[in-house]
Amino acid sequence: MKPFIISLGRESGSGGHEIAEKLAARFSLPVYDENLLSEIAKEKKLDEKTLRKFEEAPRSRLFGRSVKGLNNSIEASVFTIETAWLREKADSGASFVIVGRCAESVLADHPGMISLFVCGEPESRVVRLMERHGISHKEALDYMHKRDKRRRAYHDENCTGHWGDAANYHLCVNSTPLGIDGTVDLLEHYIRARIQD
Repeated sequence: MKPFIISLGRESGSGGHEIAEKLAARFSLPVYDENLLSEIAKEKKLDEKTLRKFEEAPRSRLFGRSVKGLNNSIEASVFTIETAWLREKADSGASFVIVGRCAESVLADHPGMISLFVCGEPESRVVRLMERHGISHKEALDYMHKRDKRRRAYHDENCTGHWGDAANYHLCVNSTPLGIDGTVDLLEHYIRARIQD
């Protein structure tokens, strides 16, 4: 089987992270999400706390500036470090699952790329966030909007396409009707069809 990479973008509360982990288990692949920075910090001998503070964050307009398309902000530097690491990993022939990190754009030219986006009905996302974080409906709604706004800003700053726009992914799926396991079943079927020799 040829190497393949599953890139999974997601709305907050859609269950995207859980779906990514279950897909990784079904294909016996490592999954990179928040642990990506731990891997990079260990390999590159960098401070993980500093990297984590500026990861998946829109660039600061106050402390960074752009010259001829290049930006010197810390957020842009962390994005560059992550991008280089992902490309090295893909070029090494490794198969893996990557959550977010603009991977559908960063690794778009990789022949084994399978890009997915998971969304969900707003109310089901709010309920999932309430249960996961033990917060009120209002707090979950605010959290959901803030997380999605931050992800959209970060993505659209670093990619040519728009976050969540179906044209930028191979497959977009609403996790609410089928639930987490049903969505994983559907995505597994799609991925197996894609990776057949």
